[in-house]
Amino acid sequence: MLKSNIEELIYNSGFKKQFIAEKLKISVKQLRNYETGKSLIPMDKAFILVRLLGDDLKVDDLYEWKE
Repeated sequence: MLKSNIEELIYNSGFKKQFIAEKLKISVKQLRNYETGKSLIPMDKAFILVRLLGDDLKVDDLYEWKE
């Protein structure tokens, strides 16, 4: 099972969720779905999100595998 790290990464970045949502061209509600794992973030948006959040992040950092 995948566990989303997106909420924590956004929180640690200091960016507002509205700002992130605008950059990804999605609603805050959709961003929340990515954060909670209700929806998986599409690859194109994952790459944009990682670039916004920091140079030291990789797309792999958005999720972790939980058994």
